Amino acid sequence: MQFLIDNWMLVALAAVSGGMLLAPSMQRAGGLSVSSAEAVRLINREKAVLIDVSEAEEFAGGHAAGSRHVPLNTLDGAAALPTNKAVPVLLMCPSGARASRAAGILRKAGFEKAAAVAGGLKAWREANLPVERSKTA
Repeated sequence: MQFLIDNWMLVALAAVSGGMLLAPSMQRAGGLSVSSAEAVRLINREKAVLIDVSEAEEFAGGHAAGSRHVPLNTLDGAAALPTNKAVPVLLMCPSGARASRAAGILRKAGFEKAAAVAGGLKAWREANLPVERSKTA
């Protein structure tokens, strides 16, 4: 005990650095956002559903291959949402801002593993992941 008292600064430094190391994993556990690489892992291993919350014109101009289109304003009760709320749901938009809002909405609706893809479609493209255009575009 005397060691802790005498070296309180070292103990505090160790606690802070440990907290900084744990922060990213705690954020992922909370389902706030995932990287493009983590999204691919979730799709391949956990059968995550990728939903694009962009507007129709944006979706037609380009979207992640295999994503479902559910505009943000139609998210509540959309038929394209998975019926099993335990399945990971990954949300995407061009920049990631609307997807973050959508993830919050879905978490409140009971989708415990809803997460936005950090950086949105821009980050998806930068990671050289497949993008497709709608046939109407």
